Amino acid sequence: MMKRIFLAAIVATFAAGSAFAQETCESKAVGKDGKALAGAAKTSFLKKCKADACTPKAVSADGKPLAGAAKNSFMKKCEVGA
Repeated sequence: MMKRIFLAAIVATFAAGSAFAQETCESKAVGKDGKALAGAAKTSFLKKCKADACTPKAVSADGKPLAGAAKNSFMKKCEVGA
């Protein structure tokens, strides 16, 4: 019983650590002065950040880059999650 609890605590610790290590586009949206971006600047930054994060992932099962409607569909789904 104690082994299971201890194992669960270790797994939870590592899972939480990796979740906190991931930076999101929201957390990167700061200006040169260190202040959070707002308004159009933030919107523009988030759009570019999400596109940059998803573009390298837009490949088919055989490793070729997606194009056309398949790429548009993938990018929409990916950007919602990014």
